[in-house]
Parts: sequence; C-alpha cells; structure tokens
Amino acid sequence: MALSAWAGALAVKQQYLSGQVHKDFDVVKASALTLLALIIGFSFSMAINRYDQRKNYEEAEANAIGTEYLRADLLPAAEAEKVRGLLRSYTKQRILYYTAPDERHMDGILAETARLQGELWRTVAVPAAARQTQIMALVAAGMNDVINAQGYTQAAWWNRIPKSAWVLMVAMALCSNFLVGVGASNKGKQSILLFVLPFIVAIAFLLIADIDAPRGGFILVVPQNLQALALQLGVP
Repeated sequence: MALSAWAGALAVKQQYLSGQVHKDFDVVKASALTLLALIIGFSFSMAINRYDQRKNYEEAEANAIGTEYLRADLLPAAEAEKVRGLLRSYTKQRILYYTAPDERHMDGILAETARLQGELWRTVAVPAAARQTQIMALVAAGMNDVINAQGYTQAAWWNRIPKSAWVLMVAMALCSNFLVGVGASNKGKQSILLFVLPFIVAIAFLLIADIDAPRGGFILVVPQNLQALALQLGVP
C-alpha cells in the first residue's frame, strides 16, 4: 500500500492539480477513502460476529456435555458409568480441538471425536430402545444435543470472511492509497500521508485477519467453559 501511494505521487511528479480539477479530485479521493472505511468497518463487524458465534457455541457445548453427564444417572448402572467415562474422554477431545495450534492436528482429533460420538450414541440408544419411556427419551435427546453442538461448532469455525471480500478490501486500499499519493504530490514527496494511511489500513487488516483466524494470531477462542467442566468431571 505504501508503494501504491508512492506510485501515485510519482504519477503526477511533474504536474500539479489546480482549480476545478483539484476540487473534483478531492471529491473522488474523499469518496474512495469513505468507501474503504465502510468496507473495513463491515468486514470488522463480520469478523466480530463470527468470533462471538464461536465463543457462544463453545459455551453451548460445555452446557450440553454437563447436562448429559447429569442425565446419565437415569440410565442403568452399567450404561451410566460407561457414558460418564466416554463423556470425560469426549470433553478432553473437545478441549484439544480448541487448543490445537494448526490444522495438521485436526485429522486425529476429529476422528477420535467421531468415534466417541458413535460410542456415546450406541450406549444410550440400546437402553432407550429397550425402554421407550419419557425418561429415556430425555437422555437420548440430551445426547443428541451433545452431538449437534459439535456440528454447530465445526460450522462456525469454517465460517470465515470470504476471499472475495479480502480481494475487494485490498483493491480499495491500493486505489485509495494511490489517490492519497496523487494528492500528496502537490505538497511534496516527503508528505507523511504517504506512510501514515498505509500503516493505519494495515493495522485494520491485521486486526480483522486476527479475529477471523480461529487457530492463529493473538485473539483466540479459549475453551474456558469446557476447561471448567473438565475440572468438575475430573478429566485428567
């Protein structure tokens, strides 16, 4: 972006905007900067909404697992103990999902999560089919909530700002910095505007990208609800 502003300054190095041309140019430049600010603002709002969604689903997962852990008391003793053990292992896997540093670790975590989900459902489905009562239906519904919560979380982590939006923002930033460079050429190449605007826009892009990246950067979704639940359940 700084190079784009510098190129704009060089583009009119031997020419100067004056009179009506200067007024028209100021209108175009102000419009471009306003549009860039709006696009950055909308993109920031999209990133924040997705970040909040990921946090809310983490809380929902913890609540669903904790509720089903309590409902396990309604099962026969053997199945209840097995469900509790599986839920403890499942909670550990869900915490690993949130804290994994990159996608390379996901295959094993997702495979183990799917295996545990199958085991949990089979453990609940057998007694529920044998005793079709409202109590067993409640237990089965709770297990269904546990499995659904993981699906909602996965969808939220895949929900990122579209690449086309990033292309649009970058294109607008380059054009806006070019226009700033053209305007700054009237005031001398040493104008600080050639460097201030690219720096500010770059910080805005960094913040948006950081919030929108679930597994990288400084702003991450910490599974604090799942970690608190793991302590309550005695997860090693």
